[in-house]
Amino acid sequence: MRHEEFLRVVQTGAALPDRAAAERAVRATLETLAERVPDGLAEHLAAQLPHELGEHVRRVVAAHEGGPEGHHTAERFDLTAFAARISWRGGVPEDVALREASAVFEALDAALAPELSEKLGSVLPPDIRELLPESRADSP
Repeated sequence: MRHEEFLRVVQTGAALPDRAAAERAVRATLETLAERVPDGLAEHLAAQLPHELGEHVRRVVAAHEGGPEGHHTAERFDLTAFAARISWRGGVPEDVALREASAVFEALDAALAPELSEKLGSVLPPDIRELLPESRADSP
């Protein structure tokens, strides 16, 4: 999936007014997601996304490399913290952040290989998994 197409899916799915709002939503969600999943999975996500979008994930992974352990296995946080982080990064209320994150997950599902989408769903806790498209939300 191309960068513009990904943004269009997010903009439409979250009922955002313009491309800039979609870019903001994608950045906030991908950066937060990169904190929540192991670095190896985050790197695979970044590799399958358009370069401009993958950079949001790569920045978070690179920040982990400078940490005390030199790697990151995944921060443990629930849907409430997930929404709060996206809200803070995007400058939007938490309910809006969740709507936007759901649209980003929809675009991710279309952009990623099915196996990677399944892997992503398997590492997320059930409450965050509820944001995934219905076809993925029930997967353990």
